[in-house]
Amino acid sequence: MASIDKATTRLQAALDAQIGKGHIYNIVAAVQSYDRTVDFIGAAGVADPQSGAAMAAAMTPDTPYFIASITKMYTAAIILRLHREKAVDLDAPISQYLPASLTRGIHVYKGSDYSEQIKVYQLVNQSSGLADYEADKPPGGKSVLDELKAGRDRYIDTAQAIEITRGLSPHFPPGTPGKAYYSNTNYRLLGAIIEAVTGKPVEANFQELIFAPLGLEHTYLFDWSAPRPGSAPAAIYLKDRPVSIPKYLASNIPDGGLVSTAAECLRFLRAFFEGQLFDKALFERMLSWNTIFFPMRYGYGLMSFHLPRLLSLRPFPEFIGHSGSTGSFAFSCPVRSMYLAGTVNQIASPAKPFMLMNDLARLASQ
Repeated sequence: MASIDKATTRLQAALDAQIGKGHIYNIVAAVQSYDRTVDFIGAAGVADPQSGAAMAAAMTPDTPYFIASITKMYTAAIILRLHREKAVDLDAPISQYLPASLTRGIHVYKGSDYSEQIKVYQLVNQSSGLADYEADKPPGGKSVLDELKAGRDRYIDTAQAIEITRGLSPHFPPGTPGKAYYSNTNYRLLGAIIEAVTGKPVEANFQELIFAPLGLEHTYLFDWSAPRPGSAPAAIYLKDRPVSIPKYLASNIPDGGLVSTAAECLRFLRAFFEGQLFDKALFERMLSWNTIFFPMRYGYGLMSFHLPRLLSLRPFPEFIGHSGSTGSFAFSCPVRSMYLAGTVNQIASPAKPFMLMNDLARLASQ
């Protein structure tokens, strides 16, 4: 293992080298070994291109950022906690917890209605086959994602997201062996289950079950109508253009609405994998993978990313955790005994966070 000073120098140099390459304008990353002998947080670039004060605009290790779909790990952790408390049965149909007005007709595949057959765990591990209200396109139309990329921002609550889903084609019957399809709709429904079971908003559950116990003071749900005092989240880019979609980011609460910092995201990551948030005995079930698309597999609120040696110039070990569409990442690397979290804040380079993580984990281990 590298000395602390050498590891810090190498890791910071790796972040500095990213700026200006592949449309990367700001970056923050935290790397921590399982035994904490490596404990690094660094940043580079400009957090806010609109700021007139250069020092205020600089990206720092404490700059908050949109963690996007890493939020799904937080939502999954609450569902697993409620399962431990016997408030949610993972094997129960979602109709046990949700009103028919929400679930009716959401999964009609090749003329058969499977809506009543979807089970809770199939939402968690993306095996429901439900269409993705965000990325899937209606016949002859554009997806929500297409509209957002074109600058047409809008707030989409859960009822609206489900209505959009009804107009889309599911991908396979729920629980089809070996199949998974990444759908934000699954996690919108999990958020609705959390609220139905606890009688509290998802926001309150995040605060009571995750933020407060872990001491996460800078992790919060984004609200475009009431900006949080202090530093604004770092800018997100689509290639060379800053993207502003505050209404949408504020609306997709259980599937991608959290803001955090690298340090606090890392703290959550350790708690998730080390059994502080739910029954660790569930991990055997959680790590039952289905392929989404090569080389990505999905478990219970977790992604597994691993490139075979023949497809990578360098050894590329398995990373287990979650990424986000904004370029965010939060993963454990068991082979390197490392946790990694951060963001490159670039929508147009989905592979970049994984390449960066592999480099950081390798450098930290030298």
